[in-house]
Amino acid sequence: MTPARVIEIDGSAVRDIASLYAELDRALMPGVDWRLGESLDALNDALSGGYGAIEGREPVTLRWRDFAASEAALGVAATRDWLRAKLARPELFDAARFSAELAELEAGRGRTYLDRVLEVIAEHPNITLVRA
Repeated sequence: MTPARVIEIDGSAVRDIASLYAELDRALMPGVDWRLGESLDALNDALSGGYGAIEGREPVTLRWRDFAASEAALGVAATRDWLRAKLARPELFDAARFSAELAELEAGRGRTYLDRVLEVIAEHPNITLVRA
């Protein structure tokens, strides 16, 4: 059995959503001359493999060092800002959906941006996340 490729994310480098994607670019996209957009869909594509650090469906251990720092940076405040930015562009985004998500977040029941990132990672059975 092939040992899992280990990719490390430096959670201390994550201060907001933009810096999350800068760190994901560093970890997942070495040798690629383009960058991930600030998009969960782009993250999903990168984790699907075929370019960057993940070549295909091989086993990957994603070691997220200083996970607690990322958890704090991508919590309610960052998620609120992200949702409000979506709401400011109703011509591009579903305002009803994002309004409902913001209301859930404000009520303490909504998903944070980090929750969403973890959901994307969990969609890839070949990837094991290790919070360090």
